[in-house]
Amino acid sequence: MLDNIWIMPALMAGAFVFTLLFSKRLGVAGHWAGLTAITICLGLSIVAGIQWNNTERIPLKEAEKAELAAIGLEAHESETTSEKSDDNEIALGATVGKSVAAPVLAASSTEEELVRVPVLREWSWFDMGDGGQEGDSTVQIGTRADGLSIVMLLTVCLISFMVHIFSIGYLKGDRRYRHYFASLALFTGAMMLMVISSTTLGVLFGWELMGLCSFLLIGHWWEDRNNANAALKAFFTTRTGDIGLLVGIAMLFFFAGNRFDIAAINYTAIEGGRTTMLTVACAALLVAVIGKSAQFPLHTWLPDAMAGPTPASALIHAATMVVAGVYLVLRLYPSFWTAFDIGGGVWSPIAIVGVTTAITAALLAFVQTDLKKVLAYSTVSQLGFMVLALGVGGWIAALFHLVTHAVFKGLLFLCAGSVSEGCHHTFDMREMGGLRKKMPVTYATFMIGTLALCGVAPFAGFFSKDEILLSAGTYGYKTFMYLGFLAAALTAMYMTRATYLTFFGRYRGHAHPHESPRILTLPLISLTAISIPVGLINLPLLGHPLDKFAATATNLVLYEEAGLPSILTFSWNKAIASVLVVAFAFALAYAYNVRKMFGHGLTKRSTLARAGYTFLVNKYYLDRLYTDGVVGGIKGPVANAAYWVNQNVIDGVVNGVGTGGKLAAKGVYNVLDQSVVDGAVNGVGAAATQSGGLLRKLQNGQVQTYAAWLFGAGALFVLYLAINA
Repeated sequence: MLDNIWIMPALMAGAFVFTLLFSKRLGVAGHWAGLTAITICLGLSIVAGIQWNNTERIPLKEAEKAELAAIGLEAHESETTSEKSDDNEIALGATVGKSVAAPVLAASSTEEELVRVPVLREWSWFDMGDGGQEGDSTVQIGTRADGLSIVMLLTVCLISFMVHIFSIGYLKGDRRYRHYFASLALFTGAMMLMVISSTTLGVLFGWELMGLCSFLLIGHWWEDRNNANAALKAFFTTRTGDIGLLVGIAMLFFFAGNRFDIAAINYTAIEGGRTTMLTVACAALLVAVIGKSAQFPLHTWLPDAMAGPTPASALIHAATMVVAGVYLVLRLYPSFWTAFDIGGGVWSPIAIVGVTTAITAALLAFVQTDLKKVLAYSTVSQLGFMVLALGVGGWIAALFHLVTHAVFKGLLFLCAGSVSEGCHHTFDMREMGGLRKKMPVTYATFMIGTLALCGVAPFAGFFSKDEILLSAGTYGYKTFMYLGFLAAALTAMYMTRATYLTFFGRYRGHAHPHESPRILTLPLISLTAISIPVGLINLPLLGHPLDKFAATATNLVLYEEAGLPSILTFSWNKAIASVLVVAFAFALAYAYNVRKMFGHGLTKRSTLARAGYTFLVNKYYLDRLYTDGVVGGIKGPVANAAYWVNQNVIDGVVNGVGTGGKLAAKGVYNVLDQSVVDGAVNGVGAAATQSGGLLRKLQNGQVQTYAAWLFGAGALFVLYLAINA
């Protein structure tokens, strides 16, 4: 399966085509192709995980050589070995442009660090240049099966499978039921394509396909203008970041010696060190991450994306599009590490973006009245945690939190959909309350998801958040660690508020709430069951299995050269501090929201508090800046120019064609039809009339006249015969 991992995105692409083109004609339900494909893919991802886990681990240096040999590069000894090679250049091997797979070498060393060799399959796509000239190269496409890609595949397949099942009940009877499942299948396939690609071009293709599918899913109910605007906002905002992606990929291509191979780029960064080109390229890629992963200040599209169907929101926010930026940094982490000097432990641009996003989004969640938007801002905040982890050196912690967040955030979004279904399609928490008795299954699963999100032991979020904070403290980013504790406290507080408004107190709505049908609650129960053990996949007592499973050779070389451990030692002090912070946040939120203590209603009495509240309600006025300032400033002139062109150019051409046609028709009628055609017909008729008049004079009715004509004719005939005798 590791050699044929491309089958999974191909299956989802096939499900997209079949659903869209053939399901209606064959009378097949719109969800069957996608559900069947994702079920198979989930099974295949498990098989791939088992095969990868059973792959023989070999010494780090041998694994590094094997990985680079697969893409035609030659590894050289690093400074951490006894002697460093004088020639520290990267040599292109003879295998460039060929379809190769990374060889698995037998363990022949006593080195302690043993790793698995990634399985690479690459094919030549096209050649650049006319051959034989310096700078000519062969562009490769291919797949990379390693711990990181398999972890991502397992996460994507699991969440997508649950979303497919939930969607069957949630969108039953929808007018575009078939189109929804087609887009869902393509969306999942695009994420799979991105995570298995061995080149930055493959990452680009999957990245852009997800942008298209998110536009289709967010704008699924496009008849509502707000939904259509939300889809456009998501599309254009992420496209802004995509400019950085294109620039970064292009620069890294030249940086790595005309190579798109991710392993070549990373190894060039490690061996070559920090350069201006590498730094600028990674800065451009960081812009792409800010756009795609909804980091401040380009996060504004994500809450509006709630306009789409709730199951689609769960997939977008949990396991696919929004984590694409995090995955991009994970895959190119040695390059980012070198470019931004993350090991320096001072100020990291990535960490600054992450912690700013985590705190600002958490504050915005406090003032939301829509349950889905609370979860949306929570997603933005948790993505900030992941980016923070990447910025402080905790790349495994970022991956760990990505996995755990996908499970409990997918659970929470589906719970929100269940609440909406039970409350007759509303997400307004002001019309909820007291639902714990009306919807016991939804309430229980939502509570477990909330505890996992808030980082309460022993649920998943506790372990992954703790490792992020531990990474920040270990690698010299103390300030970011304390800010991370603040963001964790805010998370517990806004989720306490949302839970209280939804499930406690008295019911404030006008409908009759009820528990959702089994087709909706079954995915909730399944994800709840996973939310507890998923936090154990990197438990220190088990030897940090995720570190060993997901680490690849180039990343481990990075840690070896930087002198940092790839596996962190568990810190009881930070774990206890995390628990105490969350407990204090719960108590404070309970006192404020339930007991009405600590200045409840302060915004009505204090001008400063009211100004702060207004600032948050208006979302830092960023929407006004983007919508009215940037978009409005562009949209108005563009719309006016388009209207002028329409009225004066396009309409002028159309009217000119109409006028010309009218004149041509008039000329044809007057000249050709009236004068030529009718003249010819009338002339023939007149000639016939004249000849008929002459003949009529000969027919006078007198027998003697006819006899005379007959005699004369006979005489002429006799004369003719006599002459010619």
